[in-house]
Amino acid sequence: MALNLTINTSNPPLAALLAAEHVKGSVQLSVEEGKDTRLHISDAVQFNDINSISRYLARVAPALGLYGANMMEQTEVDHWLEFSARRLCGQPGLTVALGELDKALSLRTFLVGHALTLADLSVWATLKSHGEWPSQGKSFSHVNRWFFFLSSQVPFTAVGNKYLSKTAPVKKSKPEEEKKKQDVGKFVDLPGAEMGKVVVRFPPEASGYLHIGHAKAALLNQHYQVTFKGKLIMRFDDTNPEKEKEDFEKVILEDVAMLQIHPDQFTYTSDHFPIIMKLAEQLLSEGKAYIDDTPPEQMKQEREQRTESKCRNNTVEQNMKMWSEMKAGTEYGQTCCMRAKIDMNSNNGCMRDPTLYRCKNAPHPRTGSTYRVYPTYDFACPIVDSLESVTHALRTTEYHDRDEQFYWIIDALRLRKPYIWEYARLNLNNTVLSKRKLTWFVDQGYVEGWDDPRFPTVRGVLRRGMTVEGLKQFIAAQGGSRSVVNMEWDKIWAFNKKVIDPVAPRYTALSSSYVVPVSIPEATEEMKEVVKHPKNADVGMKEVWYGPRVLVEGADAETFSEGEVVTFINWGNLIITKINKGADGKVLSMDARLNLDNKDFKKTTKITWLADTSTAPLLPTVCINYQPLISKAVITKDDDFKDYINKNSKFEEKMLGDPCLKSLKKGDIVQLQRRGFYICDQPYEPISPNSCKESPCVLIYIPDGHTKEMPTAGSKDKSKSQAPSSTPAPAAKAAPTSAPTPAPTSAPTSASDVFSGIVAQGEAVRQLKAAKAPKDEVDKAVQQLLSLKAQFKQQTGMDYKPGMAPPTSAPAPPASSADSAPCPYTRVTQQGELVRKLKAEKAPKDQIDAAVKQLLALKAEFKKMTGQDYKPGMAPTVSASPAPSPVTTSSSSSSSSSSCSSSGLYERVSQQGDVVRKLKSEKAPKDQVDTAVKQLLALKAEYKQVTGQEYKPGAAPVQKAPAPTPAPAASSPSSAPAAPAAPGLYEKVAEQGEVVRKLKTEKAPKDQVDAAVKQLLALKAEYKQQTGKDYKPGLQTPASPAQTQSSSASTQSGSSPQSQELFSQVAQQGELVRKLKSEKAPKDQVDEAVKTLLELKNKYKALTGEDYKPVAAAGATGGEDKTRKERENKSEKQGGGGGGGGGKKGKGDKGGQGKESSGGAGGSGEGQGPKKQTRLGLEAKKEENLADWYSQVITKAEMIEYYDVSGCYVLRPWSFAIWEAIKEFFDREIKKLGVENCYFPMFVSQAALEKEKSHIEDFAPEVAWVTRSGKTELAEPIAVRPTSETVMYPAYAKWVQSHRDLPIKLNQWCNVVRWEFKHPQPFLRTREFLWQEGHTAFATKEEAAEEVLQILDLYARVYEELMAIPVVKGRKTEKEKFAGGDYTTTVEAFISASGRAIQGATSHHLGQNFSKMFEIVFEDPKKPGEKQLAFQNSWGITTRTIGVLTMVHGDNMGLVLPPKVACLQIVIIPCGITASLPEQEKEALMAQCSKYLKRLLEAGIRVKTDLRDNYSPGWKFNHWELKGVPIRLEVGPKDLQQRQCVAVRRDSGEKVTVPEAEAEKRLVAMLDDIQNSLFNKASNDLKNYMVAADTMEQFQKDLDQGKIVQIPFCGGIECEDWIKKTTAKDQDLEPGAPSMGAKSLCIPFSPLKTLQPGQMCVSGKEPAQYYTLFGRSY
Repeated sequence: MALNLTINTSNPPLAALLAAEHVKGSVQLSVEEGKDTRLHISDAVQFNDINSISRYLARVAPALGLYGANMMEQTEVDHWLEFSARRLCGQPGLTVALGELDKALSLRTFLVGHALTLADLSVWATLKSHGEWPSQGKSFSHVNRWFFFLSSQVPFTAVGNKYLSKTAPVKKSKPEEEKKKQDVGKFVDLPGAEMGKVVVRFPPEASGYLHIGHAKAALLNQHYQVTFKGKLIMRFDDTNPEKEKEDFEKVILEDVAMLQIHPDQFTYTSDHFPIIMKLAEQLLSEGKAYIDDTPPEQMKQEREQRTESKCRNNTVEQNMKMWSEMKAGTEYGQTCCMRAKIDMNSNNGCMRDPTLYRCKNAPHPRTGSTYRVYPTYDFACPIVDSLESVTHALRTTEYHDRDEQFYWIIDALRLRKPYIWEYARLNLNNTVLSKRKLTWFVDQGYVEGWDDPRFPTVRGVLRRGMTVEGLKQFIAAQGGSRSVVNMEWDKIWAFNKKVIDPVAPRYTALSSSYVVPVSIPEATEEMKEVVKHPKNADVGMKEVWYGPRVLVEGADAETFSEGEVVTFINWGNLIITKINKGADGKVLSMDARLNLDNKDFKKTTKITWLADTSTAPLLPTVCINYQPLISKAVITKDDDFKDYINKNSKFEEKMLGDPCLKSLKKGDIVQLQRRGFYICDQPYEPISPNSCKESPCVLIYIPDGHTKEMPTAGSKDKSKSQAPSSTPAPAAKAAPTSAPTPAPTSAPTSASDVFSGIVAQGEAVRQLKAAKAPKDEVDKAVQQLLSLKAQFKQQTGMDYKPGMAPPTSAPAPPASSADSAPCPYTRVTQQGELVRKLKAEKAPKDQIDAAVKQLLALKAEFKKMTGQDYKPGMAPTVSASPAPSPVTTSSSSSSSSSSCSSSGLYERVSQQGDVVRKLKSEKAPKDQVDTAVKQLLALKAEYKQVTGQEYKPGAAPVQKAPAPTPAPAASSPSSAPAAPAAPGLYEKVAEQGEVVRKLKTEKAPKDQVDAAVKQLLALKAEYKQQTGKDYKPGLQTPASPAQTQSSSASTQSGSSPQSQELFSQVAQQGELVRKLKSEKAPKDQVDEAVKTLLELKNKYKALTGEDYKPVAAAGATGGEDKTRKERENKSEKQGGGGGGGGGKKGKGDKGGQGKESSGGAGGSGEGQGPKKQTRLGLEAKKEENLADWYSQVITKAEMIEYYDVSGCYVLRPWSFAIWEAIKEFFDREIKKLGVENCYFPMFVSQAALEKEKSHIEDFAPEVAWVTRSGKTELAEPIAVRPTSETVMYPAYAKWVQSHRDLPIKLNQWCNVVRWEFKHPQPFLRTREFLWQEGHTAFATKEEAAEEVLQILDLYARVYEELMAIPVVKGRKTEKEKFAGGDYTTTVEAFISASGRAIQGATSHHLGQNFSKMFEIVFEDPKKPGEKQLAFQNSWGITTRTIGVLTMVHGDNMGLVLPPKVACLQIVIIPCGITASLPEQEKEALMAQCSKYLKRLLEAGIRVKTDLRDNYSPGWKFNHWELKGVPIRLEVGPKDLQQRQCVAVRRDSGEKVTVPEAEAEKRLVAMLDDIQNSLFNKASNDLKNYMVAADTMEQFQKDLDQGKIVQIPFCGGIECEDWIKKTTAKDQDLEPGAPSMGAKSLCIPFSPLKTLQPGQMCVSGKEPAQYYTLFGRSY
């Protein structure tokens, strides 16, 4: 087959030409020049769309793989073709699109797969021919790399050289053209559309008024008709005679006219009934359709169950006989329908033999009784589209499933095929668009009619003030988008505002309910003409009346004060001289005088007013504001819209209007100043001779897209306009004068002075810009700044960079200046005190700012002199170099002094620790404890700096290792001066690097990370300045060359023979491990060797106190270092590295590749340096650093995202699914107990919150208060609920009158806020958390007590059945019970990794305490006339559960999820896909994965397949292990042959081969086994760690071993405090952290031991009441 490609050389189709260039060796193809671009295949088939041509050419030569290697890649290719057409082609700005492209290419050579595809050709061609690409593409490195790589290939150079030279230069479009493009920027060109040949249709059903969704369809069709100069057909779909009403046809035509749409042709589907019937009979005769008499309900079930109908195999004769019955409309015929014979097993329900014709005896409005059978819309539509020559059928995406049916009908009948173009339907919040529902509203009288302004009909929105132009602009902005979203009405109204704002005249109206007369004696009654629109004089002029008596809004009047200057809009400034108020505080009248010469309107309140004059009487006006008819944003399938009807959706307000409003006509749009836009719905009519009444002017409020409504009365907050009373402009202008000017060149200042000058001048420039100072002033200041920077570079040889460390001046500063000044530490402290004093006394802001500036300057000076940041409470530090001398102190003397100071420091740390413990045990005031803790931390930091090691209590004071002998250093004078400073600096750089890494892994706020990075770069620059070398991680602290040579020797010589022996053993074992791995030895051998290696490393650490480090880590020579890096880079590219390997693999074996965890056993050996890590896996071990491990698990397993408000976190879908599983189970169970769900507000009044004193005392520190609205202080603060007793119980008091009103059993799923704490932990301790809280009220105590335990049992089931965590059930002690309750029951869980317990959930019996406070009383049925208080319970469980689950089950590979709460229970991963694997086998493997997916889904398992081809199987294994998926199902080519799969358990790592036939059965059983196994493991932990002790000594011993202990306890609060104080450990010494003494957890319902008669409490003071569980707790 010969193909002919004709191209337009003035605009060559580069993508099509590139495709042609690639396929020319496989396909007979000729390319010639012509007028239009077209690919000629035959007389019947031709393409002129570039993407269509490219696709066709790629498909003609499938072996080349230009259209992708599989279905997945073909989808990606389609995406990039559309991307190039929509996002790149013809777009003026490429930045956003190039950003996305750059991201996609960051790790790829080609856009799709591993070879060149149409995606690359199309995107490259679009960029190549885009005029903006050369200028905009420079900053996108990956796109540039890819673009120039392709450009160097032969086909690209050939096409570029041949055709681009002929391209006409791109003309820049005119501004008008650009504007037009922007208006319709989101429309996509119709595929295959030709100018003048496009035919589109708009087919409404004549069964109701057009709504805004129809308007979108109509306007979209009109857009394409106009764009392509084509034809628009308006077709009435009248296939259903029962729905058709001729009245609605007329209405629809009027609606279309309102939208200014002018169709070229009007048709009816019924025009084609004869042809449609003939084609239906053709399908019957060809056996492609059949007549079915199955009852409708049975037919529906059969289609759902994919069961063929008994009539499906009827003969043609039987079908024709039944068809005759249908056409005749007989009783039997009415039970039949015609169905297409397609595919009853199709996954697409629309293809399961859909109905084509049905029998209806109703007469048709146009054909009368001619027919008794009528086609369905789905059958008629494709036929009529084809017959009417429609080229493009625009349909909403909800019809997507029917597209396949559409094309089947076209193909079966051999008709011309129209192109279906999909777009998203318009979904609007708080709206129903169903004609049936809209008709119901009209019939029920909820609205005035189909044109009600609350209705989404075209008439309704136009009556409410929507303009056709506004609607068109909105539709244009949506364009042909296929994204289905629920949209707020605000967006539409915002477009409308853009249309009406420039032309709507401004008028005034005042609320008649509260107006205040203002007397202005000096004013004369007169009329002036002013413009109707201050920004558009073309709108015209209006009359404004002035006089001695005017009216203002009462709400405005109440904000005025005597003597205040107020601006009366359209008049000028007036001074309020007197305000007369009534007894109720309302303003009755005011006096004012004119101050029109004062033209300063900047700080005055602006108000609207109207003159009260008989010459121009005010107009009675009614303003109407409509709210949505539906109160719920989105009505789902399960919702009944009638439950969400807003019955108060219309608000009317009587107004006094501007006399000019008299001239308004119906439909005129105006703006009432300070109120918003309105449309005239009913013009004013004077007194009627018939009714003797005047009709007011009725105005309807037009929304303008703001979520806040326009103010209806009252002035804007005055503080906003009056706050800057200090006049910032002059201050800003003065700024440059205060900025330091550069010294004249004749007297150069020091580099540090110039540095300070730059900082100050930069600040001055910023202030000037912020204050929008005159350009010449800004330019002058900038010039001065540049001059200082040039001077800085001249003196230091470096460019000034913001955030860099201040330079140290070469000459030593004179000693006298240092001596004369007081101690820098003291000066900072004194200045800090001054700042605090000024703030406490609420001094003026400028004074405080000046003091703060001075404080910051002193801190900077302190850091410069000491090399440390100032910290409050730290020991005063002596300047690093109080008297510099030219002679450098020898390193040996410095080491001796440091060793001397280290032992003294050790003692000071130890003493300060005792002070902290003493203060805590004596319960000293919090500020004293915090100060002491701060001082302790400062001493520890100083100790670490001196010794290089952390302070450890009980260990011998560490002596800092002496530096190597000074002799070689002396022989190298150039390096000598740097030696003492460099080691300390090196450690600082390393520590700061660690800080940066930690912040990044914790996903800290960007500003924190940036600040830390800046500090790191400054330290590195300082290090380079002192040593002359770049800082490199992994080296030892720098020394002179001679020292470097002897470093390894000195390291080993300074250690014991025993440690040297161990060092050698570790090195040898490491070598053995590497050898075994390289030889691919059996896994058990490698594991054994690794185990031995780890044991040796642990022994080495125990002996030396340091981690084992290979010799080369101390610093290799340049050559070795380079080779090591090359090796690392190579291994990384091949998929090596820690954390589960990196992504792409060359060889796709099934399992172990990439499985080694970060920091794996092999480690890095001699001469290799530290191992490269990808940081994908966990870097902390649970048993070594639980806090870091927990932080990494919850972030890397994608459970949370950190948020910029401390203590608040984003719950990602992976963790929220756990909460949903808990919610689903618990919600179902409490409903069985008769509990109902509800919702109460989150805000609590102060009075309600403080009603129950003991309750609020417990929560008082945690309550968050709302005190302001905008900038206005609230009259009374409002609390955000910490719990809801005080919110709900006032309502209970209203609802309960009789015992018959009880019980009340309510529960709400909501959030609560508890603010006051300093150490948040995600899930475990957060400021906001999700929970359920149940609140019940009963008539008797027995009922309430029974429910307390029922709920507690449910909580235990949540933990034990769902989360596989055993709990201890019990009652809280008096000290720990819920504040204000009678008693509290609890379930307590245990986390063995930390040796701490955690409260799981609580169920409280509140007794009658709250009912007494809130007066929840009822009449006692046994004692008529007497009031009885209700008995109440409350109970709750929170998202803390997720944290408990993570801590209990997680391991060093990440999260471990119990199957019952896992978001995914099984993940299917295809393995063994290599480049050499035949495509057929690859497709079979993928199909098998899909088959498993389908079967497991049908078995009720939550499962997905991971088919991502840009990650290796090893990477995926680690990824899903980290996320804790219970089972990983591996399917490889061998498994396919052996009809099996391999299941890997997350809990044990065990691999189980599962026969394909038994997959569902075996995997369901395995999930149950994992659930039980996790529970048993956690139960054993609890059993081993929960013990009983009868003495205080044994209790403390068990506690220190991380156990929870049951002890005999008297129950006294004082005794419990004593136990906590006695068992407190110096564990957490952060300011304000808990001292971690043991607290009571619960009094177990089932204690481990029985209390003996006369047994005493462990305190030995009182008799014991019960065994109580104590332990350290979260």
